[in-house]
Amino acid sequence: FKGYSNANFSNYGTGGDGGADSFRNYSPDLNIADDNFRRYGRDSTDRADRFESYEADGNVVTANFTSYAGHATGGSGSFAAYAAETNVPDSTFTNYDAEANGRGRGFASYSQEANHGESGFSGYGKKGNGVRETFTSYGNESNVLASAFANYGESANGATDTFTAYGVEGNVPENTFRSYGAGGNAGVDTFKKYRDDANVGDDRFSSYAKGANGGAAEFQSYGNSANPGSTTFKGYGEGTNPNHHIGFKEYAGENNTFKGYAKTGFDFKEYHNTSGSTAALAVSAEAAESMHHQHLKWSSEPGKFFRERELVAGKRMPMPDIRDKMPPRAFLPRDIATKIPFEPNAVSEVFRVPLDTAMGKAVASTVAECQRAPSKGETKRCATSAEDIVDFAVEMLGNDIVVRSTASTAGSGGDIRLGAVTGVDGGRVTRSVSCHQSLFPYLVYYCHSVPKVRVYEADIAAADGSGEKINHGVAICHLDTSDWSPTHGAFAALGGKPGEVEVCHWIFEGDMTWTVAD
Repeated sequence: FKGYSNANFSNYGTGGDGGADSFRNYSPDLNIADDNFRRYGRDSTDRADRFESYEADGNVVTANFTSYAGHATGGSGSFAAYAAETNVPDSTFTNYDAEANGRGRGFASYSQEANHGESGFSGYGKKGNGVRETFTSYGNESNVLASAFANYGESANGATDTFTAYGVEGNVPENTFRSYGAGGNAGVDTFKKYRDDANVGDDRFSSYAKGANGGAAEFQSYGNSANPGSTTFKGYGEGTNPNHHIGFKEYAGENNTFKGYAKTGFDFKEYHNTSGSTAALAVSAEAAESMHHQHLKWSSEPGKFFRERELVAGKRMPMPDIRDKMPPRAFLPRDIATKIPFEPNAVSEVFRVPLDTAMGKAVASTVAECQRAPSKGETKRCATSAEDIVDFAVEMLGNDIVVRSTASTAGSGGDIRLGAVTGVDGGRVTRSVSCHQSLFPYLVYYCHSVPKVRVYEADIAAADGSGEKINHGVAICHLDTSDWSPTHGAFAALGGKPGEVEVCHWIFEGDMTWTVAD
């Protein structure tokens, strides 16, 4: 299947004998992809399937592999370059390979360089026999990717799972292994180079291999994060059967908690818990300070954040990709928007957006962000109509106001040279209202008024020295960052801590900032 998009393959290949299926360049470059492979290959024998370049470069993609290959015997499956460089991927592998026999599965380059997505592996390989799963380069260089492995490999026999280079250079990866391998027999799990060079991150191993027989797990070079994360092992390897071995080799964890784990069968070799050590803090600060010279993939894109002193004529600097990545949408008329309750269930019903899809989860996330309490000094409102935006800006700044945005995307993603730079309102410290698009079925802006900013306009020229003007940019500098999170990407890129440095950024395509008129 080459070049297919948004198809329903439920019950496809059920009971099939032998043969192979290949999905290549499937659902590429789609704004909203929704693919369904429920009960695919169920009860099949010696059947192979391959997903290559699946849902690549997509925006808000949903894939459902529930009960995929259940009760299958033999055969193999491969997910290569799956959901690479997608925005908000959402994949469900519930009861995948459940009660399968002798089946191998590989996830290579899965969700690589993806942005803010979720993958659910609930009941994956449950009661399987001799099932082999390999996760290689899973979630690498991704941004805030969450994976849940609940009841994974439960009551399985001879299951072999390998996680190699999992979550490498990811930004705040979150992984949950709940009741993983519980009640299994002779299972072998290997975590090698897991979460190396990642930024922060959080892993939870709850009731892992609990009640298992002859289980073996090896953590090699686990948790060498560039900035400290946390790992929790709760109820790990517990049960009446002591016949298991769990080893930690070259494990460099930070903020680790071992609660209620088995008192036998554990081997801690070259284990370094750096929690609270000055050495760990020094490494973290050094890593942040060196970001100018060594660009780890989890750090912010070059040029996304910069210092105020860089806004001078003649300065050569990288410009981030400021293109609007959101799906094309429009405002609703205010009299219609006000009739739709701003809550997930109502929006789901009106626009027929199931809440368990990527877009449904985006709706819930947007509503939660809009309902979040404002940070210190911030006044915020989510605008569901053009009139709402204007009203909020007037309420915050008065009637004599101007809206500004960067003129185009010219120069985006490359080096630029600044021409004339002008400070709005004479470069004085002011208050502005900035509005950013939110992911929603119709156009919604998150608008907030923040104090202590300076706004600049700058001519943008090509970096080749010709002096040709290619764009006119608008930048805002936040002078008070004391209430920002220490894990904010700006501090990874620029160094420093909240309240120590100001942070500047361009106004991206589709976004805007309002100020009092000059």
